[in-house]
Amino acid sequence: MKSPLLTVAAALLLLGATSAANAKGCIKGAVVGGVAGHYAGHHGVLGAAAGCLYGRHHAKEQERQRQQSQVNGQGRL
Repeated sequence: MKSPLLTVAAALLLLGATSAANAKGCIKGAVVGGVAGHYAGHHGVLGAAAGCLYGRHHAKEQERQRQQSQVNGQGRL
């Protein structure tokens, strides 16, 4: 029980050390992926890493779509 707790604590410390701009979408994805990985065969760290990568990708896609809609004039009321 101590090993997963230490792993999560170390991951949170590393995530806290990164800048906020780079962590957009990562923390939420890492939490969801970590929980899913834990229940899918005790691979919480692997799930957290994959969730972080997916969360960053998803956040970048949303930002790109938001910028496109503003450029096209669709984002204004």
